Amino acid sequence: MTSASLRRLPALLVVDDEVRSQEALRRTLEEDFEVFCASSALEGMEILEKEQSTAAIRIVLCDQRMPGTTGVEFLKDVRHRWPDVVRIILSGYTDAEDIITGVNEAGIWQYLLKPWQPEQLLLTLQRAAEVWRLQQENQRLSLDLRTAEPVLKRRVETKQEKAKTNFGLAGLIRAPGSPLDAVCALVRRVAPYDLSVMVTGESGSGKEMFARAIHYESRRADKAFITENCGALPDSLLESELFGYKRGAFTGAVEDRIGLFQQADGGTLFLDEIGETSPAFQVKLLRVLQEGEFRPLGSNRPVNVDVRVIAATNRDLEEDVRTGRFREDLFYRLATISLHVAPLRERPMDLPLLARRLLETSARSLDKVVDGFSEKALAGLAAYHWPGNVRELQNEILRMVALADAPKLGADLLSPRILGVRAEAVPAARKDDVDGLSGGLRERMERLEQQVLQESMQRHRGNKSRAARELGLSRVGLRAKLVRYGLEPAE
Repeated sequence: MTSASLRRLPALLVVDDEVRSQEALRRTLEEDFEVFCASSALEGMEILEKEQSTAAIRIVLCDQRMPGTTGVEFLKDVRHRWPDVVRIILSGYTDAEDIITGVNEAGIWQYLLKPWQPEQLLLTLQRAAEVWRLQQENQRLSLDLRTAEPVLKRRVETKQEKAKTNFGLAGLIRAPGSPLDAVCALVRRVAPYDLSVMVTGESGSGKEMFARAIHYESRRADKAFITENCGALPDSLLESELFGYKRGAFTGAVEDRIGLFQQADGGTLFLDEIGETSPAFQVKLLRVLQEGEFRPLGSNRPVNVDVRVIAATNRDLEEDVRTGRFREDLFYRLATISLHVAPLRERPMDLPLLARRLLETSARSLDKVVDGFSEKALAGLAAYHWPGNVRELQNEILRMVALADAPKLGADLLSPRILGVRAEAVPAARKDDVDGLSGGLRERMERLEQQVLQESMQRHRGNKSRAARELGLSRVGLRAKLVRYGLEPAE
């Protein structure tokens, strides 16, 4: 064994029937390679069979003209038995045509012309050794990828399942008999189809949660869900956010930016507060929805996208259409399906479940251990009318958790505005509401009756039996009145 082999240099087989040529190649290469020499194709094959048991030889450098077997024919056999070995051939000008004919069959990586130059030969063989190393690394990575693919696939599937559980219909908190039942049933029916959906409801009522549920119940669940608040940006910024821009499109555009429509390609784009956009911007948005393409600012080339658009608003868009503030054609393009999310005060039976879920998330975010609410605290939450809806409830519970010193949240942690809800304050508020109504005595009495029913249901946290006893009604009679005033959906 040579000194080179002790240094674990890359091994090279030289096949040449001329001994002086072998020695010249050995002297030139032995500083950088462990050199094996053979005088014929048969001897070269014997060395390969012996050495390749340890995958030692990486390169074969073969003369084209040899007795019995040509270099091309020998390298064909080498390729068949050891395809990873890098094959190089030496030839004279007169052999070029024969070699070119056999290059593909023998898989020859390179051929060198005689007389060879030491520097060129050494550089070629060093590159060949690097090619062999990269081939081995590629094979290893391919094997690792094939091995890991089932695991990665399962992880992706598990992630998608968790997302559907957390953000799909299963993640929408509601009590039995909630007004949201009908909305959830509609979500389940329309989610699989690529229809535009308009979600309406008061600010903070959970419109984005329903948009997410539609996305995660659809065939686009494994793609992106992108959100944008249209009311938070002026038209110029909103256009660049949604459509993107090219470098130099305006002052400050120092690099290309991909817009949200392009980021959501294949998935869903949720446009919140769509009613706050201007008619000029509505024209541009309508074109994207109609044609499925747009042009980034500063670009002459259209970009095609496949995006499902879900829009939301707390405005009365039908009234805005009548007054000309919102384009009628865009409204009907966005509102193929309409969903209305009832405010929290109209679904008091949902509040205890929502409060417990929000308590869990708040405790995790603040890294605190909290077991639940005291009865008085939960009753205080139920008595409040929640003008800010679920968002206000979330902030209130987060505040309570931050201030808590005990495992249970007591009524003393409630905000002053919620603690200020007193039974004696009801008549004055009721009087203001009734005085503000137009119409006769019957209309005013119906409005008063509706408010009394609503407050009683809030006090008893949606328990119809207790509310009915308090009001002197049968349970059936109470339900009929709740349905009549839209406080509970009809069966």
